[in-house]
Amino acid sequence: MANKKPHGYDGLLIVVEGTDGSGKSTQVNMLSQYIKDECYGCIVSEWKTSRLISGVINDAKERNMLNTTTYSLLYAADYADRLENNIIPALKAGFVVLMDRYIYTAYVRDSVRGHDIKWVKELYSFAPKPDLVFYLNVAPDILIKRLIKKNGALDYFESGRDIGLSTDTYNSFEIYQKRCLDEYKKLQKEYKFIELDGTQSQDVIHNEIKTRVQELLKSSPIK
Repeated sequence: MANKKPHGYDGLLIVVEGTDGSGKSTQVNMLSQYIKDECYGCIVSEWKTSRLISGVINDAKERNMLNTTTYSLLYAADYADRLENNIIPALKAGFVVLMDRYIYTAYVRDSVRGHDIKWVKELYSFAPKPDLVFYLNVAPDILIKRLIKKNGALDYFESGRDIGLSTDTYNSFEIYQKRCLDEYKKLQKEYKFIELDGTQSQDVIHNEIKTRVQELLKSSPIK
């Protein structure tokens, strides 16, 4: 019987998308534990964690050396390295691969930074299609409170300061995040994301995600 999974591998590719402060990483960790408890192999791949590229990105950010094109290309290289060395091998082995952010993050960030969305999609045209995409939607005013409570300050790039939206960090953050949310809304319609209210409790969100994953495991069983 032919493999009907959208990416063509034996495993499952599940994505949790959202901006910093949306709670996506918490949900990925909770889902990972649930899947392991159900006796499935599971790995997590996070945005900007390539052993080859992530250090280059961090160094360039610290030295403020990233223009919009190098920003896009370095993150694409980070993803490509993780895809080849972690994601595809795990999918071939029949694992559940959980993505803490996926190519849609690049679609959003790069288009907000001025790149044509068609160019960005072509850049990531080699990416396998996921089985499920969850999107945690949280308004900018709530994100600000969460991030300041967690980090004590707002991130320079997550505030869009690198593209000159405003000299005021809080105002820049609000403008940047609203633009990102607008882009996510477009992608949600195009790619049929499962949109979740990120202001709900962690357990409520987890249960909604878990129900969808249970349905996927039944309809697309892992060999």
